[in-house]
Amino acid sequence: MAEDLSIITGSKEEQYEGLMPQIKGLLHGEQDFVANMANVAAALKEQFGWLWVGFYLVKNGELVLGPFQGPVACTRIRKGRGVCGTSWAEARTLIVPDVEQFPGHIACSSLSRSEIVVPLMRNGEVIGVLDADSADLDTFDAADQAYLEQIVALVVEGSAI
Repeated sequence: MAEDLSIITGSKEEQYEGLMPQIKGLLHGEQDFVANMANVAAALKEQFGWLWVGFYLVKNGELVLGPFQGPVACTRIRKGRGVCGTSWAEARTLIVPDVEQFPGHIACSSLSRSEIVVPLMRNGEVIGVLDADSADLDTFDAADQAYLEQIVALVVEGSAI
């Protein structure tokens, strides 16, 4: 597939439905985990215009910054700390409508207002998380959760880790 992304308009669901085949095309035949995370982060940032989108990977007992798009970010996050660390500890997707209301929120950017974090699962273990931040309150919902969970599964399944 050409590395050009067609930006989809319409409802959030229509945008994801148009983006999914493009992501599958970007991942098709590529097994490098870092390359796949990088292209997925870029595709999501380009399509939705979120403040920040990227990956953190579990390394030596902490989350370490991986491929991302957006302003500079926190480099390391402890398990159970902030939204990312809590998602990792609980092995579940977290949707935070207002990050100021999340106990222990880590403010990597003062511009972040809402967030979704989706764990990357392999053999029943969290190996990382996909994190997306928005400059607006209440950006993320169940539709984002459903599609982003599908997207991270594609990244994990299609990559040699």
